[in-house]
Amino acid sequence: MPSKSSPESVGDWQNLVTAVEANSTDLAHLEFSNQKLSGTLDRVVDITKQQSALTAGKQEMTRQLREALTEGNRLATVLRLAIKEHYGIRSEKLAEFGMQPFRGRPRKAKPEAPPTPEPTPDGKL
Repeated sequence: MPSKSSPESVGDWQNLVTAVEANSTDLAHLEFSNQKLSGTLDRVVDITKQQSALTAGKQEMTRQLREALTEGNRLATVLRLAIKEHYGIRSEKLAEFGMQPFRGRPRKAKPEAPPTPEPTPDGKL
């Protein structure tokens, strides 16, 4: 038999506790176990509420983290641009800040002309 999900178990426990309490005269010997189940049921309900609150809190913290990261990236970009403005884009000092100084573009090698065949001693190419 497959196990029940948490909400199914909680509903089943609530019905069981209520039924045992309704028949307390016949089931007096089960009162202690019924009280333990009732206490466990209350604990599960409290934990579920706390879990829901933490989930909502986690979502809020995630939203705040995303906003802070976006703001931080914008501020870091402004700061990098100001540093480049201060030192110049070619300054090697930029490497200290984790930025690549502009060192010019590498020149493309000129394509070499195909070698001209040397004439042979008989005058033919």
